[in-house]
Amino acid sequence: MLRPIDHYYLQQDEPHKSCLQFLRGFILEQDPVITESWKYGMPFFCYHKKMFCYLWVHKKHHQPYIGIVEGKSIHHPDLIQENRARMKILLVNPGKDIPTRKIKAILQETLALYK
Repeated sequence: MLRPIDHYYLQQDEPHKSCLQFLRGFILEQDPVITESWKYGMPFFCYHKKMFCYLWVHKKHHQPYIGIVEGKSIHHPDLIQENRARMKILLVNPGKDIPTRKIKAILQETLALYK
C-alpha cells in the first residue's frame, strides 16, 4: 500500500512527475538530517523536525515549484513572494534543464538559517 506522499508523486502527469521526483531526491541529498513528511496534504521536507521546504505545482503557471518556508529571510532574484507573508517559491520549468546550481545555492542558504 502506498503512502500518501508516494501517491502524490505517482499521480502527477509527465513532465511534472519526473521533475518533482528529481527535486525530491535532490532536496534529500542536501543534508543527511533532512527528512520528508506529508503535511497539509503536500510533501514537506524538514530539518531537525522543523519545516524547511515543500514541493507543489503552481495552479496559475502550471509548473512545479519549491516552496521555501523561511523564504522571507532569503534574498534571491528568482524567488517569488506572491501573496505569502513568510514563504517564497522557486518555479521550476520541467521542459528545461533543472537549474541544480541555483536550487542548491538557495537550499544551502536556507539550511544555514536552521543551523
